[in-house]
Amino acid sequence: MPGKSLDRNGALKDVKVLDLSNFLAAPMASMFLADFGADVLKVERPVHGDEIRMWGESKEGVGLYYKVLNRGKKSITLDLRTPLGVEAVKKLVADVDVVVENYRTGTLEKWGLGYDVLAQINPGLIMVRITGFGQTGPYSGRPGFGTLAEAYAGYAQISGYPDGAPLLPGFGLADSTTGLMAAYLTMVALHEKRLTGRGQVVDLGIYETLLTLIGPNVINYDQLGIVQKRNGSRLPFTAPRNTYQTRDGRWVALAGSAQSTFVHLCETLGIPEVANDPRFIDNRKRLQNVAALDEEIGKAVAKFALSDLLERSSALQSTIAPVNDVAQIFEDPHIKSRENICAVYDAELDTVLNMQNVVGKLSSSPGAVRHPGPRLGQHNREILVDRLGYAAADLAQAGIALDEPEAGAQSASH
Repeated sequence: MPGKSLDRNGALKDVKVLDLSNFLAAPMASMFLADFGADVLKVERPVHGDEIRMWGESKEGVGLYYKVLNRGKKSITLDLRTPLGVEAVKKLVADVDVVVENYRTGTLEKWGLGYDVLAQINPGLIMVRITGFGQTGPYSGRPGFGTLAEAYAGYAQISGYPDGAPLLPGFGLADSTTGLMAAYLTMVALHEKRLTGRGQVVDLGIYETLLTLIGPNVINYDQLGIVQKRNGSRLPFTAPRNTYQTRDGRWVALAGSAQSTFVHLCETLGIPEVANDPRFIDNRKRLQNVAALDEEIGKAVAKFALSDLLERSSALQSTIAPVNDVAQIFEDPHIKSRENICAVYDAELDTVLNMQNVVGKLSSSPGAVRHPGPRLGQHNREILVDRLGYAAADLAQAGIALDEPEAGAQSASH
């Protein structure tokens, strides 16, 4: 903004995070913090590292999704089951604001790294604990992953078509939403700490955020006894909302939540009479006659080529969007203008990586992707030797190399 100097270090430049986590949800939480300048130190297992290094696609043996989820962080290797690993974590905890972990409930306590122990070292410590089912309750000891949460929280049951099987999402929905919520709760806890000096535990089950996000299911069941059924791409509380195929075989999504929006849609599609049809005259009537409404809209959309329909939609300001694949997202002029995808040089692969940019734009202290996820143990010497004072020989005896091989590349070579 004019007259303001931008803080290029990020709004969270004074926040120190020790990330003991693996996989997706918890690392994504610390990724969001790193995006806005937090100093995030990731602890990984020697030799193998975070298992997400082996998830999905790789290039030259290097896991690509790891590069996104662990961007902006430093990496060291420690075995938390060993005395040296426990001792090193305790030393690091003395000088951090937040610990993020996602081991099964009771695991850190078994290793002597529970919150009761760490809070004695650092009374202001915030520990973010992400597990499948939370730290309490009859299921707290069960293993849990995002896929289980998507079923358990009710998402899969309402996803798909009435005559088909429940559908799981095509990406880590439960893990990703948990990462967002964990980052938010971390900021709430940091605010409390700034007011009182107190630390605390953030206890988050992977299913819990999704349970809140599935809509009015809970209150509708409580008050009306309604159990939402699978209904394709429709919503149970507003119509129209669906995907429709154009004349040239492409797809669009449209929604007409407000009455004025619905009228604009009908004008755009060349069916103004549908807006005045008694069956569709308001949202409740449209919900009662949703199959007939879908038929009318489907026939209208099928008369247009995608480009013509989008041009008409833009001119009339109606709510229609193309169903993009990732190749189309890369070429979209709005996404380019908003810089929603950014290019970052990666020294390990000696190439530029394009990845999703920081979410949201702060006018005075914007976030930034400072570097992709690091090599395994890239910062062992800086942290373990230079900062904590360990001798290289002692680290080697504990199975920790000062220059760890990249886990994916090592595995690919065998």
